[in-house]
Amino acid sequence: MKILVLNCGSSSIKYKLFDMTTKEVIAQGGIEKIGLKGSFLKLTLPNGEKKILEKD
Repeated sequence: MKILVLNCGSSSIKYKLFDMTTKEVIAQGGIEKIGLKGSFLKLTLPNGEKKILEKD
């Protein structure tokens, strides 16, 4: 079973996706500064690599 947890604020959304059979985090990240200049998406891949995608 997989569970998606969301934390939604006024200008951000954060998430974590859990695999409950292995009790591991499959994916996590968030979007910051929604609707504002300088917004960005950040995510962490299952191998631990972190990525940031910026919007002008």
